[in-house]
Amino acid sequence: MADEATPEGAAPEGQQAPIAINILAQYTKDLSFENPRAPMSLQSGQPQPQIDLQVNVEVKKQDQANVYEVVLNLSGKASINDGNDTAFIVELSYGGLFALQNVPEEHLNLFLVVEAPRLIFPFARRIFADAVRDGGFPPLMLDPIDFAALYMARQQQAQAGQARPSENPVENGGGDTPNIILPN
Repeated sequence: MADEATPEGAAPEGQQAPIAINILAQYTKDLSFENPRAPMSLQSGQPQPQIDLQVNVEVKKQDQANVYEVVLNLSGKASINDGNDTAFIVELSYGGLFALQNVPEEHLNLFLVVEAPRLIFPFARRIFADAVRDGGFPPLMLDPIDFAALYMARQQQAQAGQARPSENPVENGGGDTPNIILPN
């Protein structure tokens, strides 16, 4: 009896096919820096600004099978004088294009809003810090973000009726996942 060939990418009978994750591209979708008080904001003796940081993750299924765009949106606003004056505003949308194979359906959403942003965050962090530095301020070095904790907090808010429940990004033709917002 001859051995039957296993199709490429398929697992032998009784075994699960290996999960494959490929980052096809990483890119800056949008970058904005505003310094509305320049040159006053750059003079010595300015008070230490208060930083308000927002983090949000968007997922969109692409036309190609098993390809998803994950966009990490970072927004920072530095305020002085008890929030009455804006020192600077920086906004970055940093995307990654991910090709996924053999990711179980029940883990797909979790991967797209937790693991994918974790993989692209270091690159977005550097661009974010460089934009602030290039604007004349000390670089704004973001601490690592625990996307899993943010996801879980968002799920708990949804269960308590405070937010929209999580949706699968592949349902209904690839709708967006809910925003994950980093609390102040």
